[in-house]
Amino acid sequence: MRILRIFLVALWRVWFYILMGVPIILFLPLLLLFTSRTKFYPQFFILARWWAFFILFGMGFLPKIKREQKLKKGESYMLVANHTSMTDIMLMLVTVRNPFVFVGKKELVKIPLFGYFYKRTCILVDRGNQRSRKEVFERAQRRLNEGTSICIFPEGGVPDDLDVVLDTFKDGAFRLAIDHQIPIVPMIFYDNKKRFPYVFSKGSPGRMRVKVKKFIFTEGKTQDDKKFLREETREVILNELEKGRF
Repeated sequence: MRILRIFLVALWRVWFYILMGVPIILFLPLLLLFTSRTKFYPQFFILARWWAFFILFGMGFLPKIKREQKLKKGESYMLVANHTSMTDIMLMLVTVRNPFVFVGKKELVKIPLFGYFYKRTCILVDRGNQRSRKEVFERAQRRLNEGTSICIFPEGGVPDDLDVVLDTFKDGAFRLAIDHQIPIVPMIFYDNKKRFPYVFSKGSPGRMRVKVKKFIFTEGKTQDDKKFLREETREVILNELEKGRF
């Protein structure tokens, strides 16, 4: 039975990549158009949200979203959440209606089809390259100046140890939020590690709970407050994960 279950889970996970690729092929002309100019990004974002819904529901995942505070249309935010699964990207797109840009790791560019558009629409960082990290801030600042929100998973990647509830946070998201005096939006993804972990033989359909916490405001804050904001945000997310209550 165990071998059969592993085989079925493996097929189900392959289905995930099929669901990722099929819409990209079907809407290729529109995607090429909407990623050709920054001014078309809102239209691309609408397609990206539809793509995310398509994948999550196609995999048997049911998003359940609870909001303690709502984002206002036309305003910029710094979106942060715990990072445990590739489905974090889709769940973030489903949860947030305001156009935003991901700051993400360069390695995802290698995924066929997805990687091409990921490279054209996201802000990529090579964590081993100091110059790359500087360029990330410059590009993020340009997008914030255009009124687009930014999403950063502040752990800087998925922890290698799956027993880690929440890894330490990097400074980047909080530095940018202070520079632009925009609210930090802590978000908790309760179930993604269980539903679709970075272990090929594990995972299952089911609900994916998200809680959008009250915003942490940065008005009047300076870079001297960066570490405090970082730890405050981490504590908010960690407390929710440890309680496990939705």
